Amino acid sequence: MPVLNRIAGYAEEMKGWRRHLHAHPELSFDCHQTAAYIIERLHEIGVDEIHAGIATTGIVAIINGQGPGATIGLRADMDALPIEETTGVVHQSTIKGRAHSCGHDGHVTMLLGAAKYLAETRRFAGRVALIFQPAEEDGGGGEVMVKEGVMDRFGITQVYGIHNAPNVPFGKFVTTPGPLMAAVDTAWVRLRGRGGHGATPHETVDPIIAAVGMIGALQSIVSRNTSAIESLVVSVTQIHSGTASNIIPEEAWFCATIRSFAPHVRDLAERRFREIVSGHAAAYGVEAEVVYDRGYPPTVNHPDETEFAAAVAREVSGDDLVDARADREMGAEDFSYMLESRPGAYLFLGTGPGAGLHHAAFDFNDDVAPVGATFFARLVERAQPLAAG
Repeated sequence: MPVLNRIAGYAEEMKGWRRHLHAHPELSFDCHQTAAYIIERLHEIGVDEIHAGIATTGIVAIINGQGPGATIGLRADMDALPIEETTGVVHQSTIKGRAHSCGHDGHVTMLLGAAKYLAETRRFAGRVALIFQPAEEDGGGGEVMVKEGVMDRFGITQVYGIHNAPNVPFGKFVTTPGPLMAAVDTAWVRLRGRGGHGATPHETVDPIIAAVGMIGALQSIVSRNTSAIESLVVSVTQIHSGTASNIIPEEAWFCATIRSFAPHVRDLAERRFREIVSGHAAAYGVEAEVVYDRGYPPTVNHPDETEFAAAVAREVSGDDLVDARADREMGAEDFSYMLESRPGAYLFLGTGPGAGLHHAAFDFNDDVAPVGATFFARLVERAQPLAAG
């Protein structure tokens, strides 16, 4: 695997960066110490500009190439998860209830490694904008950075990102043109009935029975309202009610996640969700309140940029370790907002066997960081080559 020799020489330094970040996780937009650490490394690396405080703790750093040209954006998310880590590694999280269980510490490290190489060599025209983004897991930091004008402010013409992929062969790049990841919506339903004694249910209006009926009927959105060739997931993930075995409660509530790719399917799912809840509420005699939140849009790769990124990936990992026509998946990612704003592509990078993403035993594989850094660096050099002569 042709990792750039210069980047291979950074491997131990990159491991140190990553393990420091892993031990000090921060959540959502509150990545103040993380941002300060990244800025220290960027000063050491010798980037030309550092712009901090975007989307609260986000950073854009600029490296100038040799001669005029466009600006390419490279993005890494930097927030952690509210999980109690169980890895037992020496660099385990020092903050109770927080952990880098999605590998964003590795994403930051890969981008810093690429930055170090690009700042030293500058074998490209134009500029590269290094985007360090907070709040991917919660809050939509990608959307906030776009709304705060990073694409226009820094003249970014195309943008790329990588996510690590445990249990995908080490060094394998996976992507596809068009939709890669789904839109994610969340619905909360609160039901109000009339409580009473469990021995006299006829004197009550039972919200639990109503909730069970609704939850079963909601599955018909996928099985009976959506074409079999469309992609849609409706999963009820929480249900809460009651306090004792002999009390029919006054209230119940449940929560669902809804995943789709096509706008018309997304609209249909919301309409049928509301209709089913409303109809069942009337049938069971309960009051129902629905809060339906439209979250991240689908992550849609641009065809030309995806083909280009896959070609670069083949240079790094070889033909056998690049799948550029992979199946799309129902997970979601707020890099979607950046791809709505500019052409670009998002790829997964295999890290080999290990605990899955968002698992308490997950730890990023440090050995793959030079592979990701090499991909980012070669992407810049290929996208914005120096003029011959």
